[in-house]
Amino acid sequence: MKRVVVTGIGAVSPLGNTFQSAWTAAKAGISGIGSITRFDATHMRWKIAGELKGFDPGRFLSPKEVRRLDPFVHYAVAAAMMAAEDAELFGKAESHQVKNSAVVLGSSRGGISTMEQAVILSYETASARGKRKRSVSPYLMPATTTSMASSYVAQKLGLQGSCLGISNACASGTNAIGEAFRLVKHGLESLVFCGGAEAPLCSICIEGYGSAGALSERNDSTASRPFDRTRDGFVLSEGACVLVLEEHSQACKRGVRIYGEIVGYGNTSDAFHQTIPSPEGEARAIRNALTEAGLRPGDIGCINAHGTATVIGDRVETRALKVALGSSAYSIPVTSLKSMTGHMLASSGAFEAAMSIVSMNEGVILPTVNLEEKDAECDLDYVTELREKTIEYAVSNSFGFGGVNAILIFRGVRS
Repeated sequence: MKRVVVTGIGAVSPLGNTFQSAWTAAKAGISGIGSITRFDATHMRWKIAGELKGFDPGRFLSPKEVRRLDPFVHYAVAAAMMAAEDAELFGKAESHQVKNSAVVLGSSRGGISTMEQAVILSYETASARGKRKRSVSPYLMPATTTSMASSYVAQKLGLQGSCLGISNACASGTNAIGEAFRLVKHGLESLVFCGGAEAPLCSICIEGYGSAGALSERNDSTASRPFDRTRDGFVLSEGACVLVLEEHSQACKRGVRIYGEIVGYGNTSDAFHQTIPSPEGEARAIRNALTEAGLRPGDIGCINAHGTATVIGDRVETRALKVALGSSAYSIPVTSLKSMTGHMLASSGAFEAAMSIVSMNEGVILPTVNLEEKDAECDLDYVTELREKTIEYAVSNSFGFGGVNAILIFRGVRS
């Protein structure tokens, strides 16, 4: 089996249009949540989101590509290109390695905002003309298919290895990293771009999640309140994060920076309910990841929780951690980055994985903001201010509709 390390990170998120700017904001506990500006939300009960601010897709794509592709593909390409640069993969010496690299990206909703716009335009035009619906763009289907993020990243970077698009609800980004980890670990690929991309900020997604009772109605920047007694749902957000995974000896030979190592991956199904999570299913995924990593619960230094701020979800995740980790659960610091970013769906898992790795390198645990009074059933050590701590192993959790669970375990930098 091969050792699998992370050598590049790229991200666009509500906290910043580079990973480094987002890291600085997260350490300061700055929220990226604000009023919706992407469309007119005045008629809705839910008026806030985690939007990208000042993002320019023209830095990474031609005007024609920008027009023809959904924003989730814009975000994926931007994050992948920044990850490639971070991993020092743009030089001539690495051209062969880049050409033979793989890409695995996840997205829960794909190009749903472009699809919504096309449907609205089609019906508005038909109504105005009194004729049958107009023809939609010939680029609508390729622009919105979930796998187009991975396919277009491969096209832009010239990656000719495996190419996979994963749609596994909110676990998609974490699953993409986990499956990329398996490709490298088992020697099927030596270098993989992986992560998640999402652009769900449109009226149909807001109404859909809101009608399901999943969204907060607080409508201010403190609305995302994981584990807090007053939480009432998550805040929908957008973004992308891409990691470069590489076989350890190859990374050492290239002489590039190694952020950390992936040592465990758990992927299970609750086989229980369409939307209600199961603590046993989540716990089984955590235990599977621990087993692969050869670790005991007490070895874990911190947990980056899924922590969406839904009433049921936070309680179930807390119970799952207790089931999986036993008494050690009470002594392991837990944080939720969604308190600052909102829920970026597939991209949250990838973004939180990257943040977990850098947290280990800097010896800090990022804060959960807006946590003022813990729910009585959420009684673990939730970190509310930046905390210094030496961390050797970190866990990152992701769970999704349908009872899909994905867990990653990282080890800090070592030789």
